[in-house]
Amino acid sequence: MARATTPRYTVPGLTVEDAGSLIDVLQQRLNSLNDLHLTLKHVHWNVVGPHFIAVHEMLDPQVDRVHAMADDVAERIAALGGVAHGTPGALVDGRTWEDYSVGRADAMAHLGALDLVYTGLIEDLRAAVKKAADIDPATEDLLIGQLRDLEQFQWFIRAHLETAGGTLATDGATTEKDAAKQSASH
Repeated sequence: MARATTPRYTVPGLTVEDAGSLIDVLQQRLNSLNDLHLTLKHVHWNVVGPHFIAVHEMLDPQVDRVHAMADDVAERIAALGGVAHGTPGALVDGRTWEDYSVGRADAMAHLGALDLVYTGLIEDLRAAVKKAADIDPATEDLLIGQLRDLEQFQWFIRAHLETAGGTLATDGATTEKDAAKQSASH
């Protein structure tokens, strides 16, 4: 059964059906990366407090790299014969998560919330890597490279949230607001 995302052609060595499966996976990654890009800019603009400048400046390279990741994913979708849907409406319609819930807040609160954002994103990306591994090593490689970068970004954030004893201020938090509250009092 053909899907709406099944392309008319694809890269040599893949079937259009396999390409369609990859396009579906990559479109969700594109949505996630576009959302993360906007979320990081939101935090960049709304972070306050004594750690303001450190967090404000730490986020700029993350924003730039996430933007480049989205471009790479969109171009891979096109190479596979698909259409990369990057409009705000496509993002909202295609996402499976709630919008970022923290507004103007202390740097530690935002870092706590971002820790949960990165956790969800990385878990979804790991699942996408597994799906791509069964179909196409080039797409798998692209996603693995992004996974490494996103895990490093989360490490940067967690370095602010970790105690000398190795626990995270976000331990046990299940929502961004809970993580923000726990981290702000850290």
